[in-house]
Amino acid sequence: MSLTTIELSGGLPLDKDFFFAHRPDDPEMRESTSIWLFEENGAFAFPRIGIEGEAKFWDNRLYHANFALGGGRILHDTNRGSVPSPIDADGRASIFGAGPLTFRCLEPFRRWLVSFDGTAVDGTLSRQIDGTLDPNRRSALRFEAELTMVTPGWVQDNPPEKVARMSPAEAAEAASMGIGWRIEHLFRARGRLHLDGNSRDFNAVGSRIKRQSVRPLGAFRGHCWQSAVFPDGRAFGFIAYPAAADGSTPYNEGYVYVDGRMYPARAVKIPWLRRIVEEGEDVSLELECEIGTIRVAGSSTLSTFRIGNVEMGGFNLQQSGACYRWDNLSSYGMIERSATDAQMAARA
Repeated sequence: MSLTTIELSGGLPLDKDFFFAHRPDDPEMRESTSIWLFEENGAFAFPRIGIEGEAKFWDNRLYHANFALGGGRILHDTNRGSVPSPIDADGRASIFGAGPLTFRCLEPFRRWLVSFDGTAVDGTLSRQIDGTLDPNRRSALRFEAELTMVTPGWVQDNPPEKVARMSPAEAAEAASMGIGWRIEHLFRARGRLHLDGNSRDFNAVGSRIKRQSVRPLGAFRGHCWQSAVFPDGRAFGFIAYPAAADGSTPYNEGYVYVDGRMYPARAVKIPWLRRIVEEGEDVSLELECEIGTIRVAGSSTLSTFRIGNVEMGGFNLQQSGACYRWDNLSSYGMIERSATDAQMAARA
């Protein structure tokens, strides 16, 4: 059953799936787009490829590109790059790029195109974890994929006027998510990958995230975020923050998508980051919603890590795939987790 435009947009206006045509006036405003892509049989993954278009660095944008290729091989590229014009032949601001990475909105909230044509540091996950990747060892990599959204948009909408009415604890949680709006979809994709002198077509599943927001992270305490779509169309997703020191209720929201209906959900079993494990860690979860408790088994795979991530104030960050099983169905999906060394020690 085809989703309506209203379902896909999550109630946002259609023009929100295009990009800023000009640099925003607020230097802290950012246009951010990312995808997590998993070859449908688990042969490889792109566990987060994204661009952070901060207004203060508008013409020299930050991009991240993670590739996990099985057998412990990873490629990684983080840099700043020049930007293309956002305006397409039809006069729409449908293009968002930085260096070798480009996103293009083909049909708002329904179809996107993403491409990468550059080089990336080539090494192993174990060396990435212990910080010994050789930055001079780089390999050429190119891909293009067309994404088709298959779940309704899951929206977090926190405009400044709404945040101003929140309690201090609620405002801090909203700021960690972003003061502005964010939308998340799950997709299916077809593409072509070029690496090591070889080319291959692929089918994939994954998630796409787009936001326009100011995002102060001073109160950020870490997080756990998981999502996946299964062969029969059912899907889930959630984001949760750990408990706050003041005892206030932490952010914990998600959804379950079954038989064409979205059910708001809350995670009651959360696999917080406790230790650095290359793969095979139990990342099973449970979500409570109107139709009951949904239990999804999970095992981490195709991981990447950023230990002591400077951009996040020293948090350890895992951006990874997981093999999920829901009843008799299995699929690959994403997991992103962050925690400080102290949090990990306390949970161990």
